Amino acid sequence: MGPPPGRDEDWFTKIYEDHYQQLLQYGRRRLADADAPAELAQEVFAVAWRRRDEVPERCLPWLYGVARRLLANHWRALRAAGRQVPIAEADVLRERGAVGADATVMVADVRAAMRALSELDQEILRLIGWEELTVSEAAQVLGCSRTTAAVRLHRARGRLTAAMSAAHTSPVPHRKLARS
Repeated sequence: MGPPPGRDEDWFTKIYEDHYQQLLQYGRRRLADADAPAELAQEVFAVAWRRRDEVPERCLPWLYGVARRLLANHWRALRAAGRQVPIAEADVLRERGAVGADATVMVADVRAAMRALSELDQEILRLIGWEELTVSEAAQVLGCSRTTAAVRLHRARGRLTAAMSAAHTSPVPHRKLARS
């Protein structure tokens, strides 16, 4: 059985043009190596071409799901080889209006709080916050029901808030900055 009618090179070129940049950004937010995000995006599209009969009409969540599974396989292989899995420091979150040191402190707080969360909590927050997916689309990426994704999101947000609060209440020595 072949691909559905219309799943030809023109169809593939259109989804590639429509979603390549989004998949590249997805990889940049998760991979530290400069070339790895482009390689990930290319691999996702290779899978999409091979499995074009399975690609839904609204294909971005499906493509993210493929990328997520490819990354999981990659990280598993790294761990099996005894290598550390690098964490990408790309795509900075900034509070509106925050500039300079205030923005840097806020970013450091968010990153530290995110690292305190489980990988599943981090992923649901990234899918909703960075990839701008709906809860239903995130559920498709994660391979769970919409209700399960909504519960995971609610709990992850609560844990992130708690981690952010803990970071602000823990005793940390502060330095006074000299004004010039």
